[in-house]
Amino acid sequence: MKKGIGILSIIILLTLLSACAVHQTRTKSSVVDYLYPKTDTIVQPSVPVLKIPVSVGIAFVPEQGVRTNQPGLWPGLGNSGITESQKNELLEKVAENFRKYEFVGSIEVIPSAYLTAEGSFSNLEQIKTMYNIDVIALVSYDQVQFTDEGLLSLTYWTVVGAYVVNGEKNDTSTMLDTVVMDINSRKMLFRAPGTSDIKGSSTLINLSEKLRIDRLSGFAEATDKMIVNLDEQLASFKEKIKAKPEQVKITYSPGYSGSGGGGGGILSMTDISALLLLLLLSSHRKMNFSRNLSRLG
Repeated sequence: MKKGIGILSIIILLTLLSACAVHQTRTKSSVVDYLYPKTDTIVQPSVPVLKIPVSVGIAFVPEQGVRTNQPGLWPGLGNSGITESQKNELLEKVAENFRKYEFVGSIEVIPSAYLTAEGSFSNLEQIKTMYNIDVIALVSYDQVQFTDEGLLSLTYWTVVGAYVVNGEKNDTSTMLDTVVMDINSRKMLFRAPGTSDIKGSSTLINLSEKLRIDRLSGFAEATDKMIVNLDEQLASFKEKIKAKPEQVKITYSPGYSGSGGGGGGILSMTDISALLLLLLLSSHRKMNFSRNLSRLG
């Protein structure tokens, strides 16, 4: 009897080892493929002219579908790794970060349905007319989930008769990228990425649910990091404008008086007022100096 159990255990163990396989599921979208499809058209960007406060749109670029060698792991998602509702929640979080800046007049979250695959700048011109925006933040992502089937079963497995309870080792890597484009000039202003790596495990029974949770957690973590990078890149962009004003021209809408509080303004009215005050003080000092010279004479 013991000999039979020993043989059965060896057979099951060999079966587990031979069944070990790494499955991969990937879903992605690309700003490059959306803006610059494989055509002979050459896009010639010009010098951006930003009218403060700017009107901003934010949207996900079209996806390229789910690629997997293990079908059925992402039920109910069709050709997407993230639902439209989840996209809107993510975009609203990014939009809320933009709203804290005084130089942003309005920001519109644009549904994915309005962006067509390989739509390029002609599609952006349509969106500009529909939403009355000047600048658009295009969000893309690349998420890969690896399922290491069988290897973790050596930790979990127990033999109950002829049944084996095995587990799965799961890794989820997520990258989000926001590219901020000036639509009129077709020029990229700046970009900011965010990444996430989640390592987990599960039994075979709750594998799909665990992968779903890790997938959403990956997007959430990558979004938080991307927002931090957006703030840093925006600060760098402001300094670039001040250092090289010929690369981006700034104009102001009538009545605009942004204070630039918290570092949010770009060449704000506070900066201009400070310069005028310095000029007046300098002029006043020169007049006093001239008067003193005339008295001495």
